[in-house]
Amino acid sequence: MDPAPRLYELVLENGRSASPFVWRVRYALAHKGLAFESVPLGLTDIPTVLGGRFRTVPILEHGTTAMAESWDIVQYLDRAFPQRPLFSGPAELQMVRLVDTWLLLEVGRRLLPLYLLDVHDAARPEDREYFRRSREAYFGGTSLEALAAGRAAQLPAVRAALEPLRLQLAQAPFLGGTAPNFADYVVLGLFQWIGSVCTLPPLAGDDAVLRGWLERGFALYDGIGQDNRLRPLFE
Repeated sequence: MDPAPRLYELVLENGRSASPFVWRVRYALAHKGLAFESVPLGLTDIPTVLGGRFRTVPILEHGTTAMAESWDIVQYLDRAFPQRPLFSGPAELQMVRLVDTWLLLEVGRRLLPLYLLDVHDAARPEDREYFRRSREAYFGGTSLEALAAGRAAQLPAVRAALEPLRLQLAQAPFLGGTAPNFADYVVLGLFQWIGSVCTLPPLAGDDAVLRGWLERGFALYDGIGQDNRLRPLFE
């Protein structure tokens, strides 16, 4: 019998798994009913595992197979474990990839600079210097503090960018309809990341549609997303 999959995941100082891309794989594993071994890593640990083959997490190791891109991982899971497929076929896969592209371009890139300082402060102490140096370089030398300055004034634009999600979820309990699919897991992963670190709630307190969906999504699979270490997502 093959060993259980091993999932290498990025953790904060408090031990919570924080990567949005890891979380989508966590949901995928739960969707399939697969037990897995968790291997917690800090940012500076990643080059030390599996011969330094990978620079990012998630990393999935299963027998002699190892890979590090979340889309590669979930497609591998459907091949290796065909029960409860994540995608009904190629058409659904491509539609969910469109959701992912929209989320990263229209929502993720707006959120990222607002919460990088929070990520830094929540990270393991030994990871913070690397995190600061690499992220400030990515933003052209702008400090994390400068990126976070005035962020409350930028939240209305973030909330407006989420309107397509809101409109869809007003029609059904999940993006997958009556049951969640991988599109739900992609977006839930982003909110798992934000909720792991945020010192400023990103969502309005009266956003009933997103509040209901997040509660349903966090409660899936025996409460996979429920954690008393999560910070408030709603003001």
